[in-house]
Amino acid sequence: MVPVKRLSTAKTRLSLREHPRNVLALAFACDTIAAALACPLVATLVAVTSDLRAARELEQIGALVVPDGPEAGLNAALEYGAQVARQRAPDRGTAALSADLPALRPEALGRALLSASAHRRAFVPDADGGGTTLLTCLPMVELHPEFGPGSAERHRRGGAYPIEDAGLESLRQDVDTAADLDAAAQLGLGSRTSRLLDGRQSAAS
Repeated sequence: MVPVKRLSTAKTRLSLREHPRNVLALAFACDTIAAALACPLVATLVAVTSDLRAARELEQIGALVVPDGPEAGLNAALEYGAQVARQRAPDRGTAALSADLPALRPEALGRALLSASAHRRAFVPDADGGGTTLLTCLPMVELHPEFGPGSAERHRRGGAYPIEDAGLESLRQDVDTAADLDAAAQLGLGSRTSRLLDGRQSAAS
């Protein structure tokens, strides 16, 4: 599952004069979800959002969109999304994926999910090492998301196993700042973000 904030409040630390934050955030989410849906290990992708524009576009990509029922922040949204995912597929594990991974490659996500399947709970730290881009749990195991600044250490202390395999760069490179976006561009951006930054008309405009 992927949580998507209301676009009006997304990416407050990212400022590009020629691209509004809400348009960038939607492009990131679309590329993240498109890559995740292309991963063979992903059975159902639940996008948790109460933003109507994001919901409409993510449904078109193929996500199952559910409104953010709790409206109580990121971790509450993830707990709610996990409940929805378990109801649909109780015999499968659950994974929470950040929505700001515009360089994500399906094979990197697949590699991480395969490694995570050997552990009750596991997580992938972000490129800086302090945050988390992926948190997983096996069937019948609670997810216990603690996303936010310093989340990698919280997840580690909570018993989640750190997945730091080679080849996960595109999964670890979340984007909060212009420098992060430059680093993601070096890895190769998804089509939606790439079109946007190239100055061409995109579906997000």
